[in-house]
Amino acid sequence: MIDLRALRDDPETFRASQRARGADEHLVDTVLDLDARRREALAAFEAKRAEQKSLGRLVAQAQGEEKTELLARTKALAAEVKALEAEASELAQRAEAAAFEIPNLVLDGVPAGGEDDYAVLRHVGTPRDFAAEGVEVRDHLAIGEALRAIDTERGAKVSGSRFYFLTGIGARLELALLNAAMDKAVAAGLTPMITPTLVKPEAMAGTGFLGEHAAEVYHLPQDDLYLVGTSEVALAGYHAGEILDLSDGPLRYAGWSACYRREAGSHGRDTRGIIRVHQFHKVEMFVYARPEDAEAEHERILAFEEEMLDLVELPYRVIDTAAGDLGTSAARKFDCEAWLPSQERWLELTSTSNCTTFQARRLGVRERTEDGSTRIVATLNGTLATTRWIVALLENHQQADGSVRVPEGLRPYLGGLEVLTPVA
Repeated sequence: MIDLRALRDDPETFRASQRARGADEHLVDTVLDLDARRREALAAFEAKRAEQKSLGRLVAQAQGEEKTELLARTKALAAEVKALEAEASELAQRAEAAAFEIPNLVLDGVPAGGEDDYAVLRHVGTPRDFAAEGVEVRDHLAIGEALRAIDTERGAKVSGSRFYFLTGIGARLELALLNAAMDKAVAAGLTPMITPTLVKPEAMAGTGFLGEHAAEVYHLPQDDLYLVGTSEVALAGYHAGEILDLSDGPLRYAGWSACYRREAGSHGRDTRGIIRVHQFHKVEMFVYARPEDAEAEHERILAFEEEMLDLVELPYRVIDTAAGDLGTSAARKFDCEAWLPSQERWLELTSTSNCTTFQARRLGVRERTEDGSTRIVATLNGTLATTRWIVALLENHQQADGSVRVPEGLRPYLGGLEVLTPVA
């Protein structure tokens, strides 16, 4: 949630943020109007209540007709107080609901525009020239089926479209990637976590995944629980309502979980294979930090992601996502996209978002400062590995005979295997 005090003090900055996102800047004025009316109603309520208390003292001292008259005035005043309290309460709810619709304030330097307006920060590695090598490029599903690693046909039979089985070396590949990611996280000082995949509405709303993103989320109405699309949700809720001690530095976690996404609105996009699916596994980093440390922590998370991509020996680029393509909670987001040879395009494998104080304000996560007061903390998140990495790994390391070379950094997690060979 945005900081209402900051919005009152500098509404133009919030309007500019909305314009950069391609969102409705007039929503800022709606919130300001409702907030002003709320404060006016609250002031009127408090003034009338003070008058009511003062009158109550006079009633206690009065007698006869004077007391009767004062009692009548007290009764009428009580009705006014009750009405003003109800008005202030209603306006407070409307102001909060409107404020919840405003996404996080984008940081300075974030590119304005939509999905295609990102800025490329750097390229790392060079895509292979398969034609020069005499390799006929196949996509990850053809390779995976030859390895008996991916079975989408039976996945659809059992669960419907966009479900799959990872079998044999496919299952081992996913475990290798996720275990390598978790080892990297632990070596970097993150606390490993196995997180719940069902969460309460408060956690889902607090992290910004309801509202405009509600259609992408699986909901269990009978239990009023949501299936998470990332362990970010559970990890953000882990310290909800708490006061943290960040005197020794940020609290850093790495959550391993199954993830679920309805992929609403993505019909026809990446339906072949396992690029865009309804269920997958992921290791997600999540950090609670002091607001002034958030930008440095964001760069740190990005560096971890790049180290993991280097371990798997994938050519990739890093992009600074445009404001209109940011999620509700993100103030800035960097994506790492690996080259996808079969489609000759870049495929997102990781993203890391600086959510500043947006999520923590909604979830009531604060820190104790040196002077004994409290303030809202910043939260950040970043992907370290997912099932989708198998797609880039198989395609980038395929060989002319149909086999797949195993990157050196992943070999210890596969019993020393150097090559994955098609099954006859």
